[in-house]
Amino acid sequence: MRSPVNRQITLAARPHGNPKESDFQIVQRPVPVPGDGQVLVRNVLVSLDPLNRILMGNANSDQPPIALGETMFAFTVAVVEQSNNPAFAVGDHVAGTTGWQDYAVSDGSDLRIVDPDIAPLPAHLGTLGMTGLTAWVALTVLLNPKPRGTLLVTAAAGAVGSAAAQIGKLRGYRVVGTAGGPEKIRHLIEDLGLDAAVDHRAPDFTEQLAHAVPDGIDTLYDNVGAALFPALLPHLNVNAQIAVGGVMSQITRTEPFTGPDHLPDLLRAALYKILTIRGVNVTEYHGHSYPEFLADLAPAIAERKLHYGTHLVQGLETIPAAFTQMFTGRTAGKMIAQIS
Repeated sequence: MRSPVNRQITLAARPHGNPKESDFQIVQRPVPVPGDGQVLVRNVLVSLDPLNRILMGNANSDQPPIALGETMFAFTVAVVEQSNNPAFAVGDHVAGTTGWQDYAVSDGSDLRIVDPDIAPLPAHLGTLGMTGLTAWVALTVLLNPKPRGTLLVTAAAGAVGSAAAQIGKLRGYRVVGTAGGPEKIRHLIEDLGLDAAVDHRAPDFTEQLAHAVPDGIDTLYDNVGAALFPALLPHLNVNAQIAVGGVMSQITRTEPFTGPDHLPDLLRAALYKILTIRGVNVTEYHGHSYPEFLADLAPAIAERKLHYGTHLVQGLETIPAAFTQMFTGRTAGKMIAQIS
């Protein structure tokens, strides 16, 4: 028998800098009842993403925050418990945006049926979910899809970074990744099969970088932002392409940036190196690009050509503590909470 209550993680306070457990509150409310055309879903897997920090407010982002007391947004994989919608049957597995909670009601517009036989359910939040779609859109739609030369991916051990790096390998790039610490560097080389990896925490990072990209960088997928970009800029080749997929090093910043001003260097490089710079806003492509994306990558998952590593935590109640660890640099892969 299902639980008679619906546990929800709500926003209790707006953080200053990195999030804290006390910024969240776990509340219990009745399980919602679906109306006409609606379905009741029970969340099984809940995604923890940097986007959640942005939605908490006081982040270095133009994205509007959610209200205090509101249930935290999340990408999820769920099971249909009750259905008044002919497009969904009881027992269907669906991916949606049903939040950090046990149950949710939806009219189905934010749900899509997923097939557990194509790949394990966590992959539908990672490589076959919005994480993988973000990387795929950048390297397939926004940038020149014809690969050439060297692709460098920052934060390549992270969820989006690891997807981008592996898609780059499938596309025929020579792929170099940056990450922090020896274990992540090992993961990039041994598990993901990258051609080279550079530890951005190492004292000789700039020397390692120069050795890893002797012919320069033709395509850059950047998830980090200002922290690494100045070191990468001199290695960009003429006609290099840049996809800005995230600014992880900056989203918790609440004060004006006080570091060196590298904007003149970037503008000069953009002019004389004829750079292409594109931001990756995957929400513009989700609806019409997802079928092509799934057809492209699902076979690679089935053939084990793509590694979909996850950082799995158990229980809804563990989410606040686990989420704070995302900003310490000690986790790798897609962070997912298994809640039922």
